[in-house]
Amino acid sequence: MERRQLEYFLAVVEHGGFTNAARVLHVSQPSLSHSIATLETELGGALFHRLPQGAILTPAGEALVAPARQVSRDLATAAAAVREVLGLSGGRLDIVAQTTLAVDPLADLLGRFLRRYPQVAVDVTDPQQGASVGRLVRSGEAELGLMDSAVPAEDLSALLLAEQRLLLVTPPDQANVDPVGLAELAATRFVVTPRGSDARTVLDDALDRVGVTPLVSVQTVHRAMIVPLVIAGAGATFLPESMARDARNKGARVVTTDPELRYRAQLVWRPGPLSPAAESFVALARAVAV
Repeated sequence: MERRQLEYFLAVVEHGGFTNAARVLHVSQPSLSHSIATLETELGGALFHRLPQGAILTPAGEALVAPARQVSRDLATAAAAVREVLGLSGGRLDIVAQTTLAVDPLADLLGRFLRRYPQVAVDVTDPQQGASVGRLVRSGEAELGLMDSAVPAEDLSALLLAEQRLLLVTPPDQANVDPVGLAELAATRFVVTPRGSDARTVLDDALDRVGVTPLVSVQTVHRAMIVPLVIAGAGATFLPESMARDARNKGARVVTTDPELRYRAQLVWRPGPLSPAAESFVALARAVAV
């Protein structure tokens, strides 16, 4: 089994068929098909059902996905370790993070990291559902993950980061005392993300503690809409401090709550060797968390 075969296999999985995979890989489709057929012969069974509109995994193919991703990740880590020893610049850092956590604290951490290691290429992805961060790290699709500390890390290595504060962001003309009690928000209309998202979970849990059910005026998966909707008067929302400051600069009103709403992130990774870039990032995060 060769590295190229695994790369081709994963490309077909990720792009839904041989034609799309060949185009992304910049190889001919016959060459790609031959490589996959050779891999299937070596393994003793078909990995894909070939369909007119693409390809879907067989049970054998599904069983290969996670090991193939981890082998690919391990090979990349080994190559990066060698480059580090040889003093070569470069490297890659793949992080999957819940959206709110990507804004705060990840953006600040990445800024510090890239000032120190500007040669590293960073890729940050959003899993949409916080519970899947651990799965994406375990499968090797991302080397590091950032998720709420309330989500069990289970078999992953984890580092608790500093607490972050959420602030109430309201339309410019909405009058609220500062700080505002959570129970006083019973009549407040909210602009929210769907249930299961990190920001929505924090809001629901906080108001549930004081017996308040949020009045939802707008629910949207488009997070970039939230601040414009609030400024336009559609409702209020909770945002991390850095996002709340930006909203204030755009005209929104920002107040604190009593008690304060806080959340805490944890950085997670698969036990075992990390790439030099990931190891350096974890070291930086650990130093900041102290």
